[in-house]
Amino acid sequence: MKQVNKTDPMAKAGAADLVRRRVLFATAAIGAGAMAAPFIGNAQVSKGRKLTIQSLWTENTIGYRTFKGWCESIGELTGGEVEFIPFAGGTVSEIFDMMTATAAGVLDGMHWVPHYTAITGAMPAGAFLTSFPMGLPHPHQWDMLFDSYGGTELARELYARHGLHFVGHVHHDLNLIHSNKPIHSLDDFRGLNLRMPGGLIADCFEAIGARTITLAGSEVQPALASGAIDAADFTGPAMNYDLGFAEVSKYIVMGPTSTPCLHQPVDLTIVAFNKVVWDSLAPATQNLLTELVRSFSVNHFTAHQKANIDAWARFAEAGVEVTRLTEEDVERFRKIALPLWFEWANRDQDSARVFKLHLEVMLNPAVAYISPDDIKDFELKL
Repeated sequence: MKQVNKTDPMAKAGAADLVRRRVLFATAAIGAGAMAAPFIGNAQVSKGRKLTIQSLWTENTIGYRTFKGWCESIGELTGGEVEFIPFAGGTVSEIFDMMTATAAGVLDGMHWVPHYTAITGAMPAGAFLTSFPMGLPHPHQWDMLFDSYGGTELARELYARHGLHFVGHVHHDLNLIHSNKPIHSLDDFRGLNLRMPGGLIADCFEAIGARTITLAGSEVQPALASGAIDAADFTGPAMNYDLGFAEVSKYIVMGPTSTPCLHQPVDLTIVAFNKVVWDSLAPATQNLLTELVRSFSVNHFTAHQKANIDAWARFAEAGVEVTRLTEEDVERFRKIALPLWFEWANRDQDSARVFKLHLEVMLNPAVAYISPDDIKDFELKL
């Protein structure tokens, strides 16, 4: 296959043509009631493969720049066997539809957030495959969940039912709440029009009186600018500064110093591929790409943390004020969140299976995030 020069406009047009052919192919297959297949079949060897992969992050953000740089390194790191053609969020598939697009073969792979599988109803267990209110607060504890407690294997089982191969989790950042009204306690959320990503997270804020609205990431900044919403959850400082949040919000709302983020303290993303595409790769290539996703997780996390240093200063220069909730608010929110954990976990067996792993990590003596007394009145229906 001819090598693509990424600086050549004709090469970029060729990549776009590849995607268009896949869209037509997948649409025809689905319309005929057939099982969608990838553009390149199983019989073809992996050498020289060019795979399309879309991120949830939009252009001109630290998230997409990091993702694109990683994709551009894959050809060299795999000795030319595989190249990734990166696309920004919304350019091939709408962000909420990326799971469907990847399963159908419109995309070969995706860098996505599992929470969307829960709010669309495709996979309720996705609520527990990334951060949730008052959940595990540190990235290394999520590494324990996936790498030591069997979370990766369970995620692969669940995604495989949807025609996808879960490669691995990718660390990002905590999430912030931007507001145009001062918020100093949970009571101040009452009556606010608040963007949240839906699901369990939205339920917790509705329980304290907020009116929650689900918007895709690209719609959040314009909604704050127009006044359609009063406040919004979105990603971390650097991403939000890149997206212009300093221009449309007066406050950043955080927890106290003991608990900087109450609702999504470790906002995990994932990398997953169309399963037929993944299975057509040589085992050695699969192993290497799995390790490269681990490397991407480290790079993705550290790039954001480095960029955050400058972003915090820029928010301050723009006059955006950081307000903090209290320790009493943390305890109150915990009491609200905990029964909702079990309510969501008991919605189906797979959710319960994933949430059981969370409880095991939380009860680990080295983590000690909850005690048996905290959950003695609740039942997990496995």
